[in-house]
Amino acid sequence: MTEGEPVSCHDCGALHRWRPLADGQRARCTRCGNVLYRWYATGPAPTPASMVAVTMGAVLVYLIAQCFPIVELEMNGLTSGATLLQAIGVLWNERMEVIAAMVFFFVVAFPALELGALLYVSAGLLRGRRVPGFHLLLRVVQGARHWAMTEVLMIGILVTAIKMTSMARVIPHPGLFAFGALTILGAVALRYEPRALWGLGERFAPRHGSTAPASAPAPAAPGQPIDCHACGLLNGGACEGRHCRRCGAVLHRRIPNSITWTWALLAAAALLYVPANILPVMYTESLGGTGGDTIMSGVALCWNTGSPGLAIVFFVASALVPVSKLLALALLAGTAQWGSRWAPAGRTRLYRVVEFIGRWSMLDIFVVTLTVALVRFQALAVITAGPGALAFGCVVILTMIASSRFDPRLIWDPLDSAAPRGRIGGETDGENNGESNGELHA
Repeated sequence: MTEGEPVSCHDCGALHRWRPLADGQRARCTRCGNVLYRWYATGPAPTPASMVAVTMGAVLVYLIAQCFPIVELEMNGLTSGATLLQAIGVLWNERMEVIAAMVFFFVVAFPALELGALLYVSAGLLRGRRVPGFHLLLRVVQGARHWAMTEVLMIGILVTAIKMTSMARVIPHPGLFAFGALTILGAVALRYEPRALWGLGERFAPRHGSTAPASAPAPAAPGQPIDCHACGLLNGGACEGRHCRRCGAVLHRRIPNSITWTWALLAAAALLYVPANILPVMYTESLGGTGGDTIMSGVALCWNTGSPGLAIVFFVASALVPVSKLLALALLAGTAQWGSRWAPAGRTRLYRVVEFIGRWSMLDIFVVTLTVALVRFQALAVITAGPGALAFGCVVILTMIASSRFDPRLIWDPLDSAAPRGRIGGETDGENNGESNGELHA
């Protein structure tokens, strides 16, 4: 990008002028406070060489994590251990195919897609060219990153290991350390945001002309550029329904039917949350008999057996976070539908919080998956998954889709309707604790 080129805020649609940032600065929207872009003073620089090195390391660690056992339990001379794929296989064999598919996609397939596509793209940029399907691959990285949950799995592994120490000896295996390293490398790879990679591609492998397919809908109003929701490019003079001239994504001023989809998904999630709390998430078969545990009975059990820390973790991830997401999304959808002008900046921050915490409710599902796979002492104790886990997993997925379908720019539309659009603001504030308001760095 060139200095002075207009850019749009993803969360509120405000226009700003792009300008390079100094080391350690972050570009924030002057209206809603969203971080538009950032420059990291520490960590790897955004170059193809560093991308290849970090991504290649993450791929190698990913393979180790998938192939080696995570932990092993030893109880009364019996041992039981499992890799992540074996744990998924146990769920599948117990007729819990939907839960097995959830876990497989979130911690196996989507991380593999993200790392594979990122490695392929960065290797091409290292040679000074764009690989075939460059734009599609970056959109794959963007989508897979939203659903990949390696960091949540890592916390689930630690919680499971701590929980199992009360009944057996826990022996760590290479898979545990590999997932820890993968979590760290994944956090480093997050610095390579797809939107920044599009700009990096233009710097290292410029391409002239547009390859986006053409279409012929009604032209947009003059002076109303459309921000591409995929690559972030501001398409001046574009038409609703036309394709982005950089990445080829279909352009929409707002996510189509955003409010309708959000309400429908919230209603489905709220209905499923009832059986998720009533039905058992796990069944335990032991010498003392067979019993089932719901989410809240599991929380109470941890609290009463001297593990208040685990009880708090389970309560926050399984009760507080899902209910908070449902209420917050209902508030956002309702106020946007009614055209409310109440606290737009606060509601935008609430939306960002919902987006951030959405994935962490899957912690309970990962703990169930690992516990079912590890506690397989046929003569002493066996744990199996219950229908409550299936319902709860569906609640998490539905709320995540609902938050992604909600368009936060709808919060600001009532204010924009009372003021002329198309203004470009946001000048650099050099003394803002390393932050620069309204500027972008490519």
